[in-house]
Amino acid sequence: MMASPFPGMDPYLENPGLWSAVHSRLIVAIADDLVDHLDEKYRVEIEKRTYFSGDDETVLVGIPDVAVATGRGDNTSSQVGTLALAVQPEMVTVPISEEVVERYLEIREVATGRVVTVIELLSPKNKRPGEGRIAYLRKRNRILASLSHLVEIDLLRGGQPFPMSAVLASDYRILVCRGERRPLADLYRFGLRHPSHRYRSR
Repeated sequence: MMASPFPGMDPYLENPGLWSAVHSRLIVAIADDLVDHLDEKYRVEIEKRTYFSGDDETVLVGIPDVAVATGRGDNTSSQVGTLALAVQPEMVTVPISEEVVERYLEIREVATGRVVTVIELLSPKNKRPGEGRIAYLRKRNRILASLSHLVEIDLLRGGQPFPMSAVLASDYRILVCRGERRPLADLYRFGLRHPSHRYRSR
């Protein structure tokens, strides 16, 4: 297999058909790495939020518009049967809401269960208009209104970035927002060809 030409992120992993698996594997890998570095008074939890998405990329299922009449009974039933035979059905599609499960990490104090840090790995639905963005913004605002730290990892070039003061454009971003420093936060910006080891948290 040919090696990736990119020393940093592989942009082909952003493909919607691949991203769900990439997201799940990254969340588990981050959790495993954190366990080896955290103080014993903290624990890592993989949490999830679930919502129904009805945006433009929802799968559509074709359902024929069909009327069935037996032809038996009173005149009304007979008329309905005649009408059903006279009008030809059309094939239509109806939107079916898709259940979306997004995983994120929480670092908690073992003694109290208090959430110290939330680590979010953004998905394509978070960055597009629709229920996915609304659900994530709601969660993001709750975190920012608390004392918990927020680490927001954006490894997707497409979509609309989340609100912050004006910054230069970049392929990818990692936002580290410490509870005691808000509204100030640290933003790490990097591109396709930046080696990832240069951006490890200090």
